[in-house]
Amino acid sequence: MVQKKTKDKEKDTANKQEAKKTKKDSSSKKSSADRKLKELEEKNNELNDKFLRLYSEFDNYRKRTIKEKIDLQKSASRDLIEDLLPVLDDFERAMQAFKEDDANNELFKGIELIYNKLFNLLNQKGLEPMNSMGTDFNTDYHEAITKIESGDELKGKVVDVIQKGYLLNDKVLRFAKVVVGS
Repeated sequence: MVQKKTKDKEKDTANKQEAKKTKKDSSSKKSSADRKLKELEEKNNELNDKFLRLYSEFDNYRKRTIKEKIDLQKSASRDLIEDLLPVLDDFERAMQAFKEDDANNELFKGIELIYNKLFNLLNQKGLEPMNSMGTDFNTDYHEAITKIESGDELKGKVVDVIQKGYLLNDKVLRFAKVVVGS
């Protein structure tokens, strides 16, 4: 019986040691699993961050190209309209000469009709004339050709327009050449 008791004690000790080993193994497996879980979470967060950055970058690229495309469409005819401005100026001078000379009324009406068609077509494309006469001189819209002595009420204002200025889609196409009062 004594032998049996010692064998039981030995078995109990062996079981306890085995239980300790199992606990250590399970705790080491647990800590290993926790480490792996943390690594995977970090990798997931990193990949998620990369995805969000790439998505934002692509979205910004898409918006920028759409804006550039719209701007290109708006100003695609800029060169042609700019080349037609001298023709528009010539029409205005011709109409002014007809008014001053009291020339053939029918001829004047024909020229005026052609001028209006051309002007309306350019207006539909975004061309707008600047109304500079009597306004304050602004270097964003006017080019001063000369200064002329004037009263205090006309100081710093546009006194005369030598060449009319134009805006195309609210951007200056041609600066107005003006005389400024001083």
